[in-house]
Amino acid sequence: MTERIVVKIGSSSLTSDEGGLNRERIQYFTSELASLHKKGNSVMLVTSGAVAAGFRQIGYATKPKIVHEKQAAAAVGQALLMQAYQEAFNSYGIVAAQILLTRADFSNRRRIQNALMTIEELLRLGIIPIINENDTVATDELVPKFGDNDSLSALVAAMTKAAKLVIITDMDGLYTEDPRKNPQAVKIERVDQISEDIMKVAGGAGSSVGTGGMRSKIEAARIAMRGGVHAFIGKVQQEGDLSLAVEGNGRGTYFDTKLNSLPMKKQWLGFHSIPLGRATVDEGAALAMLEGGKSLLPAGVHEVLGEFLPGDVIEVANQKGEIIGRGVVNYAAWQIQAVAGLTTEEVKRRIDVSRIEFIHRDEWISLK
Repeated sequence: MTERIVVKIGSSSLTSDEGGLNRERIQYFTSELASLHKKGNSVMLVTSGAVAAGFRQIGYATKPKIVHEKQAAAAVGQALLMQAYQEAFNSYGIVAAQILLTRADFSNRRRIQNALMTIEELLRLGIIPIINENDTVATDELVPKFGDNDSLSALVAAMTKAAKLVIITDMDGLYTEDPRKNPQAVKIERVDQISEDIMKVAGGAGSSVGTGGMRSKIEAARIAMRGGVHAFIGKVQQEGDLSLAVEGNGRGTYFDTKLNSLPMKKQWLGFHSIPLGRATVDEGAALAMLEGGKSLLPAGVHEVLGEFLPGDVIEVANQKGEIIGRGVVNYAAWQIQAVAGLTTEEVKRRIDVSRIEFIHRDEWISLK
């Protein structure tokens, strides 16, 4: 059966510890991706490595940490990275295309819809989209960067309704502890729910040329699972390893989901939108929204933070402070502050709003 598959490869898998591209590794991964493509699968590659590929070329002794230096290295390195991929894929008769995205692209519904249409057309033509963060313009000042590209790969997988996401790492999956420090650590073969215990076993950052650790990969798996995408985190090192990972026999951990793929509107709301405030709700309202599929009425609102207007997105938290979801509000901040906790009849007497629901269930997504 042919499938739509997103594969994420990090900097440490493509470059040397000293910086610069490792052509042998690029050729190996290209061969693995070409094998999937030749079987009729629609393949998308999310790649890191631009900064690591470029910093030596422009004279930096070590990977830069200052923003403008990283952006300069990425400007040089991205061209080198794409040239290497293009040459490697050409040897298999496959055309590759470059797509550079930022968080701001995902936060804008029109821009991300345009990006999706481009990807869909490339896949229709049998072209492999190669996707990376646009490091030369991305900053953390207004919209956070993807940084490690793990979350970028999960968002791309959800957006394109991929069947599977393969995140390649130097570890053969998730362990109860770091097996490099404790040989008694036990490998976790399958995960169907990412609990706090699962998050606690995730480690810190990775190599000197990469930025992602196991924690960011598990967060990416969580995004994928919520979007109805099955995920794999593990090692792809030998011939045929990528096909084995896709087929369910890979050297890693599988993250299963029973959820269906989300409509683009729900994806944008849950993963891409920028919340402009937060509402804390009482226990009954939280239960009704999470398990009963109900809308949020002013009576269930306990506290509101932030300045927002009707049509804006806010986070919703329970009284423990846990974020349980996001929604589009029908009230301005001052309006809900004036009627929080009141009955529907009392709300109607005090303010004039187009809809009585503070957040309608059709404009809501659970993140629990």
